[in-house]
Amino acid sequence: MWKYIVRRIIHMIPVLFILSIIGFLLMSVVLGDPVILILAGAEEGIVDPEEIDRLREKMGFNRPLPVQYLDWMSHVLVGDLGRSFRLPFNVIEIINQRIPVSLELGLWSVILGSGVGIPLGVMAAVRRESPMDYGISAFAVLLHAIPTFMLGVVLIFVFAVTLGWLPPSGYTSWGEDPWRHFRLMILPSFSAAGFLVGLLVRYTRATMLDVLGERYVTVARAKGLTERIVLTRHALRNAMIPVVTVMGLEIVSMFSGWVVTETIYGLPGIGRLMLDAIFGRDMPVVQGVLIYITIVVIIVNLLIDLSYAYLDPKIRYE
Repeated sequence: MWKYIVRRIIHMIPVLFILSIIGFLLMSVVLGDPVILILAGAEEGIVDPEEIDRLREKMGFNRPLPVQYLDWMSHVLVGDLGRSFRLPFNVIEIINQRIPVSLELGLWSVILGSGVGIPLGVMAAVRRESPMDYGISAFAVLLHAIPTFMLGVVLIFVFAVTLGWLPPSGYTSWGEDPWRHFRLMILPSFSAAGFLVGLLVRYTRATMLDVLGERYVTVARAKGLTERIVLTRHALRNAMIPVVTVMGLEIVSMFSGWVVTETIYGLPGIGRLMLDAIFGRDMPVVQGVLIYITIVVIIVNLLIDLSYAYLDPKIRYE
């Protein structure tokens, strides 16, 4: 197991290296001249061109891109992601302030998505072609089809505006007011989890239907085992590998949904930081966020692979 983990970590290095090159070049081309960005939107005709040239030389932006990349990467390797063009803080400080919000949102989204989607998928498979199956399947298709921003607006309108049960937006840290923090995270968590619920219901139902027709399930029932034990120990565990795979892929794609969710609900997370940095052309922050997201994605994929050994004892990592 540990040898496999070490090999996977070693394999991460070239992936991070390639993605860092792509991200650096993309940001350099798309966002434009960093010196103009630092000067807060000033143009060549307004600021003295000699001053712009002096600033380019001082910050090293007059060097070729490969040289700039190597210099930037040498700082990244020691934990220095640079300084924001818009905010008076280091990039790593800004990201460390924002990323706990996104990680909490992601954790609640995964808990809600799996805690609701998987049981509903099992119920739909067990009650195949019944009114319950049709109702759950229709509910899953609806959640899978509705965009995240639309689901967020609907939840705000129903539970915040109409019923007044929950606050519509905003953020309060857990240390300031735990109860208000919990209430503020309910709607964003359900909004971010909606698509995952719909996806897991459909995949769990499909895989459970395949597994329930296998011989070992029939043998388990013939031995007199209760239906609960047959479903949980024999059917569901064997059906979970493709479901976990899909869940891992969806968790990776949920980063784009977090940008929408955090913007709608006013959460100071990594997704909103990324959006603000792109619009503000804050290149160091964008590059730093890309590195963080890449690392999180790689870790999630590693955890998904390791979960296979738990779900299927036949799988061994050497």
